[in-house]
Amino acid sequence: MLRVEDLVVEFPAGKGRRVHAVSGVSFDVARGETLGIVGESGCGKSTTARALMQLPAPLSGSIRLDGVEMTSLRGEKLRETRRRLQMIFQDPISSLNPRRKVRDIVAEGPRVWGEGADRVDEMLEAVGLDPVTAAGRRPHEFSGGQCQRICIARALVLRPEVVICDEPVSALDVSVQAQILGLLEDLKERYRLTLVFIAHDLAVVKNISDRVLVMYLGKICELAPGETLVNRPAHPYTRALLASIPGGRLALPPADQLIKGEPPSPVWPPSGCRFRTRCPKARARCAEEEPVVRPVADGQWVACHFPEIDGV
Repeated sequence: MLRVEDLVVEFPAGKGRRVHAVSGVSFDVARGETLGIVGESGCGKSTTARALMQLPAPLSGSIRLDGVEMTSLRGEKLRETRRRLQMIFQDPISSLNPRRKVRDIVAEGPRVWGEGADRVDEMLEAVGLDPVTAAGRRPHEFSGGQCQRICIARALVLRPEVVICDEPVSALDVSVQAQILGLLEDLKERYRLTLVFIAHDLAVVKNISDRVLVMYLGKICELAPGETLVNRPAHPYTRALLASIPGGRLALPPADQLIKGEPPSPVWPPSGCRFRTRCPKARARCAEEEPVVRPVADGQWVACHFPEIDGV
């Protein structure tokens, strides 16, 4: 459904410098699949998501939506194709216009496309809100979880095929997170959606995703099915993320033994492997040669010279 190849996104940083936000990222998402993207703040998750929407367009690379090359589209053709992609943002309250009523917020997409607002009530009901009591109120009258339900209704009202969830539960309480995750799974089945789910919490991502992509400083570290990633992490960075989860199932060393220091600046990323400056397994080869993403097991891909897999 969605294929990304060699995606590169950079931003000017003044004095001729560039922020290397996303550097050569490639992945695909099958129709009906949920791909999770996880990593710490600044790894390029949200930048990747916005690049998929062409907001802004990437510096280079290919993004094909059901075979349509989006990076080559302009004007009305891009607008028509982008309708098939919708996005749910991290902060539900700030992403809603405080002056507009809920009905107008959800109906804005169809109105822009010259369609009626006949699906507004259906979508509000689908996300668990009563159209009679909710449609005439404004966002400040709702809780954070209810606002996120409104954002989900707004995203789905145009019948998208792919929904990009950019950390949709990170601003919510834990109990509300579970409700929103369950809602997204139900809506995925009901409307046959393909999801790209972005978060910094691996414990959240693995519960909703079919496969999980781990990113670090604009690069892919590991890609594997959720259970494989949790039970047999191959990349040192993935192991460090899992070690930081309280009550983890694996007998991993403490996280501070698996990762050290602070992430390097994306303006001056390290040579070779970008994780080598914090990796306890780093060798001279890691500085001289950038690891390629390669298969190490069935469905598991790793960008590491020394992955934690027997026989590799």
